Amino acid sequence: MNPKEFLGKENEILITKAIEGAENQTSGEIRVHVESLCKEDVLDRAAWLFKKLKMHETKERNGVLIYLSVNDRKFAIIGDSGINKVVPEGFWDEIKEMMISHFSKGEFASGLINGIEKTGDQLKQYFPRQENDVNELSDEISYGR
Repeated sequence: MNPKEFLGKENEILITKAIEGAENQTSGEIRVHVESLCKEDVLDRAAWLFKKLKMHETKERNGVLIYLSVNDRKFAIIGDSGINKVVPEGFWDEIKEMMISHFSKGEFASGLINGIEKTGDQLKQYFPRQENDVNELSDEISYGR
């Protein structure tokens, strides 16, 4: 399946709005990347895309990538070093489990939206939004191969 068609235009808009809403609570930056196949280890691919999308260049090193490979049903959540320095062990586990629950029912947009919202809720504890906060990365979903 073509990754751009997977979520549909309406869900794409809802996911982008969820990113905007989450980022209104935190200085953290959240991106979603969707592609059809992941021919390597999912964490390796997500880490490579994290760098390609320049997510490691945020001021506080607090970017989060939610990566979804639709045809082989793989996904990963990657946080930058600024996040990983301050959050407890297993920080992403609850979010991943909730997303898996949605994905297993075919609720991909709901899983992404809930994952984004939960990520924003968690990040605001460590990276609250500042008055002079600048949106450093695009809120749009990016697509790959």
